[in-house]
Amino acid sequence: MTESSPAYGLWSLVAINSAVFIVFAASFFKPRSSRDWRTLGMFSAFIVALFAEMYGFPLTIYLLSGWLATRFPGVDFLAHDAGHLLEVMFGWRANPHFGPFHIVSNILIAGGFWLLASAWKVLYAAQAAGTLATTGPYAHLRHPQYAAFVVIMAGFLLQWPTVITLAMFPVLVVAYVRLARDEERTAAATFGSEWQQYAQQTPAFFPLRTRHHPDPIADGRGDHSSGERS
Repeated sequence: MTESSPAYGLWSLVAINSAVFIVFAASFFKPRSSRDWRTLGMFSAFIVALFAEMYGFPLTIYLLSGWLATRFPGVDFLAHDAGHLLEVMFGWRANPHFGPFHIVSNILIAGGFWLLASAWKVLYAAQAAGTLATTGPYAHLRHPQYAAFVVIMAGFLLQWPTVITLAMFPVLVVAYVRLARDEERTAAATFGSEWQQYAQQTPAFFPLRTRHHPDPIADGRGDHSSGERS
């Protein structure tokens, strides 16, 4: 982490990287409804905020500059590699792109995009047939696409944490949960008992739960929500 020249103010890279990941996500998610566009829009805002600090203006570095300089003397925090704060803070002073947090980050981002694409294929087939999506990723959780967006954002946070994206993350998670519940109400009205049985057997966002454990939203202790874009 001994780069001498600043690696910020590169707004063309902000625009290019933001566009690449937003278009990439859109091609996997394929938004159709206004709700879909809101979902993608929130993710896009997170991505733009992330790359604005990664290549544009390092707000987090400036806000924490005093503490960082005292705690990690000798590190040039205006060098790009030092922006991988978790690698710096936990002592990985070699190339941060091969550090443990960066590796886990890449796995989460790649896995999130894979889940996003896999879920869309199942959902598209179900919508074309007018049926409830219950196979593939939907056999393990009711909202794989929302879960995918959260996993991708978590991956980016591990790679390049910033004050703004850390503040945005819980807000976006809550927003996605609310959108999911809204969709589930629509699915419950459309598919009736079929949806209720599916919701009781399938967790909303976390596939580690036992498949046949009732869900509080579906069994009357919460909102009767819906499957994604069903």
